[in-house]
Amino acid sequence: MKKIIFLDTETTGNEPVKDFLCQLAYKTEEETFCELFKPPIPIPPEASAVTHITNKMVADKKVFQESDNYGPTKLLLEDPTSVMVAHNAKFDTAIIEKEGIIPANIICTLRVSRALDKKNVIPQYKLQYLRYYLDIDIEADAHDALGDVLVLEQLYKRLLDKIMKEDNIDEEKAIDKMIDISSRPSLMNSFAFGKYNGKTIEEVRDIDPGYLEWMLAQKEQNPDNEEDWIYTLKYYLGKLQ
Repeated sequence: MKKIIFLDTETTGNEPVKDFLCQLAYKTEEETFCELFKPPIPIPPEASAVTHITNKMVADKKVFQESDNYGPTKLLLEDPTSVMVAHNAKFDTAIIEKEGIIPANIICTLRVSRALDKKNVIPQYKLQYLRYYLDIDIEADAHDALGDVLVLEQLYKRLLDKIMKEDNIDEEKAIDKMIDISSRPSLMNSFAFGKYNGKTIEEVRDIDPGYLEWMLAQKEQNPDNEEDWIYTLKYYLGKLQ
């Protein structure tokens, strides 16, 4: 049986190329871990406004790779039987890969949530939105690594149960399916922003394909963490190879 690790990071910003880890939390059946680390760059006020982690709070902390926690965390996540579960896992994966940790297996609950919403009834898939949309009743602080992990765990259980029931498969096969879904870009269904907020991407393609072309060009100029959108726009514009 695979070992499930619910994981979340808080960082100096939302661009994996230039931002770094300042808090890591994870939860397994055996342990719950949460710790602050000193990033190699200052935490900007914009990031502190979201995470409430300040430079003063990490001033006396160790850099993650120099901490006592680094070795055990690397062994845990790189174990072939381990599965790292994260929401928008591409971001967290990029952050910890910068620290020299390559997770053996990954489940992205954002991609799985989107894939299971076949009728496109959920307006958006952010973790805290899903928390309240799905009425996940749990005491947890938003935008705190451990708080997000606790919500993540409950969301994962909902998704796992749904796959097991809909596909009539056991837990191990359901986990394998979630890993497979998470390994590929997911197809967006509709816009939750901008002048076409609420419309499906197919509708926008039919009435204003130029908007999709413009958006694709913008995403390709700054492709960091935009894999799903680039894949979706190319799909609807008939540009996939």
